[in-house]
Amino acid sequence: MKKFLSEFKEFIARGDVMSMAIGIIIGGAFTAIVNSLVGDIISPLLGIIIGGLNFTDIAVTVGDSHIMIGNFIQAVITFLLTAFVIFSLMKIFNTFMKKKAAEEPEPEPEPEIPADIALLTEIRDLLKR
Repeated sequence: MKKFLSEFKEFIARGDVMSMAIGIIIGGAFTAIVNSLVGDIISPLLGIIIGGLNFTDIAVTVGDSHIMIGNFIQAVITFLLTAFVIFSLMKIFNTFMKKKAAEEPEPEPEPEIPADIALLTEIRDLLKR
């Protein structure tokens, strides 16, 4: 049991897991921003442009069942708007990152070590152990 807990502690403490956890938390916060942008700004503007057309009221009645086709159409429109906003933000982000990368000088490649020196270094490291 101690070994299991030790392995679990090592797994959690690794940078990959922590980075993933931070990414998920930030992603959740970013979701709220994107949803607000789409729901509070873009959708009302789109409603003004298309004359306040609301798809949620569209339904088909079959027997006693009401099939809410309008809700599905509205969900598809919301998805497309959200995807467009995320795409646009990523384009802006990538443009910014390209400019930043262009400003930074490229690191000089390390000189290639001759084979005989590499072999001697390896032998030295083995002897140290």
